Amino acid sequence: MRIINVFIIILLAPFIGMLAGAYYALGNGGSLAVPLEKLDPAMETVQEDTRQLQSSIGFIRETAAQQQKLYQEQDRILSELAQKSSSQQKLSNEAYEKIILDRLGQPIYKHSSKRVDVKVFPLQGIGYRGYIAKIKLHDPTAFKVVLGKDELGASETTSGAVKRTGALLGINGGGFYNVVQEGKTYVLPMGNTIVDGKVVGEFQPSHKDLFFAGVDGGGELLGGIFYDESALLKHKPVAGVSFVPALIKNRKPLPIPETWRHQKQPRTIIGEYGNDDLILIVVDGRQADWSSGVTLEDLQIKLIEFGVIEAYNLDGGGSSSFVYKDEILNRPSDGRERTVPTNIVVMP
Repeated sequence: MRIINVFIIILLAPFIGMLAGAYYALGNGGSLAVPLEKLDPAMETVQEDTRQLQSSIGFIRETAAQQQKLYQEQDRILSELAQKSSSQQKLSNEAYEKIILDRLGQPIYKHSSKRVDVKVFPLQGIGYRGYIAKIKLHDPTAFKVVLGKDELGASETTSGAVKRTGALLGINGGGFYNVVQEGKTYVLPMGNTIVDGKVVGEFQPSHKDLFFAGVDGGGELLGGIFYDESALLKHKPVAGVSFVPALIKNRKPLPIPETWRHQKQPRTIIGEYGNDDLILIVVDGRQADWSSGVTLEDLQIKLIEFGVIEAYNLDGGGSSSFVYKDEILNRPSDGRERTVPTNIVVMP
């Protein structure tokens, strides 16, 4: 009610001023400057505006209550899905492949070689669209992280990285920040980046929610928090990048940090199935006529429904790009690809 009263005072302020002026004029022998027949309709307008304001506030409260109910429903669904996922036993590759394809649908593109099998699928949810790549690595080195133009501090588009390296597939990589030295701007990756099995620059201990995610020497997803270099290198990482937050670990959804909760944005995700196949996802956003984006909570639900047992959020927003055979499949939110310091590419 205090909020409503404040708004009423704001709406009445011009008329309070007129009444005060009229009173002052009468008190000094003057005449009333504002005729009552003109003031009454104005007061009726204020009353109507006040009624509409009260109705709007009631709508806001109702909407907030509905939103809170939606969040609670998301938590319930995630809890149920996590329990079902945890009860599943490790299946054969054939059984997993059937389950995955049943959930993802028919691929729009396929590639098979001695090094890698790739299937690309369209993704569509309520209010969002994107693309999925399911990857079976026969050779872990087919999964690569490349620096922009192969230089630390430089950047390039995902399609540029795919074309330059002769890759089959590419998505944008980890988070980054800008540094200006001697008038020149350098774009540097956040946390730790591993290219061809080596840490780029100096090792950076994890802090807060910053993780490392990539592929190890066995071709499996390697992800987590690492406070010292030896703890990371003992897993023999082949390639990887860093960002926030982690989404799923050991088949269970992880709490989303407050600053990341309930925001619809373009997204880029890396994850893994129970049969060690990788999944790369890019979701478009900030385009009401195409795709509004997706919350990380909704993505957690979708990923667990797909059978994903581990997943990490990579750099999103205007950086999110999905390129297959030199074609940009998604619609970047900036209207064009953004140049980034790291890209993940899959070699044919």
